[in-house]
Amino acid sequence: MIGEIDHIEIEASDASEMADFLKKLGYEEHRETEHHGQSFELVPGDGDGPLFEIHTVEGEEVPGINHIAFAVDNIEELTEDLEEKEVDSIVGPYHVEKTGRTITNFRDPDGRRFQVVQDDE
Repeated sequence: MIGEIDHIEIEASDASEMADFLKKLGYEEHRETEHHGQSFELVPGDGDGPLFEIHTVEGEEVPGINHIAFAVDNIEELTEDLEEKEVDSIVGPYHVEKTGRTITNFRDPDGRRFQVVQDDE
């Protein structure tokens, strides 16, 4: 079963500037990674709510929400379930070394990307 929202990925024209903006709203930097070149992960200061993952746009990307990700306990099982239900454009599961997570991406009927994630720790 899909769990609560794990993170929301935002493509920004300047990731550092966007991270600073979220800090003004009470978010705290969880970590900085080399995912997508440079990435900031911010969590709510009070611990209640999803993580924001911020990247600087590259190439033909445009600023905006890239995807919403949901936490799952068993990504293999959930991916099989999505395939059985003929959900569009399933890619995964696969491990992302820079974040230490396994992910599966898929699309809604209008083509928006969603993601399920499982922590590998």
